[in-house]
Amino acid sequence: MRDTERQKHRQREKQAPRKEPDAGLDPRSPGSGPEPKANAQPLSHPGVPPSRFSVGDIWRYYPALGSRPGQRKPGDEKMAQAMCVSLLDQALVPYVGASARQVEHVLTLLRGRPGKTVDLGSGDGRIVLAAHRCGLRPALGYELNPWLVGLARLHAWRAGCAGSVRFCCQDLWKVNLRDCHNVSVFLAPSVLPLLEDKLQAELPEGARVVSGRFPLPTWQPVAVLGEGLDRVWAYDVHSGSPAGQVPPGPSSASVPGAPTSLAG
Repeated sequence: MRDTERQKHRQREKQAPRKEPDAGLDPRSPGSGPEPKANAQPLSHPGVPPSRFSVGDIWRYYPALGSRPGQRKPGDEKMAQAMCVSLLDQALVPYVGASARQVEHVLTLLRGRPGKTVDLGSGDGRIVLAAHRCGLRPALGYELNPWLVGLARLHAWRAGCAGSVRFCCQDLWKVNLRDCHNVSVFLAPSVLPLLEDKLQAELPEGARVVSGRFPLPTWQPVAVLGEGLDRVWAYDVHSGSPAGQVPPGPSSASVPGAPTSLAG
């Protein structure tokens, strides 16, 4: 009896039409690529909060798929690539907070510097809170995951500085960095090439970028501190020379591969 029921159940599964998840694409749309459906849902992954990017966002920016002739704008393809990378990293890369040693190294390379300090991908807020405590003010963090933003705000409230630091649930690709003088990043290596372009285009003269775990792929560091996974790289932005490179002179100190720090 049970074998018969199992066979009937298998037959019903084979005969039932297979329903694909609605990713917001309508193949009936004319033109070079389909438009997003009116009620398209954002992309999601089991156990991960919904992304701030929907498929419709990517169609609007990716010329090879979603744009109509004559509507393509400079930078659309690069923006679409950044969105795709953010979607994949959000779904596939687990959050790993900076270690106490990593936070210490970041602060060593930024301590005493004036101007706004931002942490791109601030997670639970530990770097922003540590920066505020050591005098790097104002300090704020940008994080796409709303759960981590809530956790960071809770940590700030517990530390008694909820009114002094800010945590924004915002995608880093949409953040304007033109008034940011100190930037820390602990991001996956897949996004760093695109991040270099954004930093070079937006950061002001004299800004410093500190990258943890992974170095920026083409910039030359002015200081390296720590070993192994605790290593961080510092880069200064100067006009008249490639971003991340200091013009030759007695004040420049490029020390890749050696645990060294620079005073801010």
